[in-house]
Amino acid sequence: MSLHVIVGAGATGSATARLLADAGEQVRLVTRRGSGPVHERIERVTADATDTARLIELTRGATAVFNCAMPPYDRWPTEFPPLADAVLAAAERTGADYVMLGNTYGYGPADGPVTEDLPLAPTSVKGRVRARMWQDARAAHDAGRVRVTEVRASDFLGAGAYSPFTLMVGAQVLAGAPASYPGDLDAPHSWTYTGDAARTLVAAAQHEDSWGRAWHVPSTSEAPVRELAARLAAAAAAPGPRLGRMTRAELEAIGRTDSVMAEFPEMLYLYDRPNVLDASCTAKALDVTPTPVDEVLAEMAAEHAKPAA
Repeated sequence: MSLHVIVGAGATGSATARLLADAGEQVRLVTRRGSGPVHERIERVTADATDTARLIELTRGATAVFNCAMPPYDRWPTEFPPLADAVLAAAERTGADYVMLGNTYGYGPADGPVTEDLPLAPTSVKGRVRARMWQDARAAHDAGRVRVTEVRASDFLGAGAYSPFTLMVGAQVLAGAPASYPGDLDAPHSWTYTGDAARTLVAAAQHEDSWGRAWHVPSTSEAPVRELAARLAAAAAAPGPRLGRMTRAELEAIGRTDSVMAEFPEMLYLYDRPNVLDASCTAKALDVTPTPVDEVLAEMAAEHAKPAA
């Protein structure tokens, strides 16, 4: 039984913790509030992950440290760098392997299926933040100070998942309300199930060829938003979705009173055209296959149907 440290208990961090614990591993889950799933092999620790000395203390003896943390979307430039620096330092100082949960922002706009070897060329503030996190970690790896790998996800689906679809479409469809989405409703788009992201993180941590490179999470679906919304409504036995396209001006107007929504306009290039990830390397080398999308949508519908606590 090995110790694994996970920073962050969002949907993917919690799924990773459960996956490892169910496999008989010991997990130390670090969050600001001590949150996370209850499990006999999951130790929930309240700590500030930007406190490097404290994080080093919590990581000693660990086989791997997983960075699954996600600061508030509107505070990435100020809160992500010190967090990433602390996790990287903890891995270096303790000898733990470092596994990062990332996304596709660092690539910038791209045509055709995106592969892991595409050079990073971010055009957004948040993309530059994500690219720098990987570049710093990769530099430490290349210098022989730590072994690092990054698992890159597209927009998340699943119970508790956070993405433009779940925020602007999924919740509304499940409630039988009209929805408006700031992108092409009929463009193919890769969707990542949080459980598949967790399985890819664990597989990457356990594979000797993982280090010094990135992996894409196999997509649960490449369905356009219009199709995905209809399938979610069917899973929930809800009325057919009333779905329209939100203009950039409408999105910017919402952002004037909502600091999180104000962050979406710079990322619209991900949603106004086809956006497909190639995860064939992950499927072949790590033996990770995606969960069928209708199972994922059924999970989201079941979560919505639960009575309020």
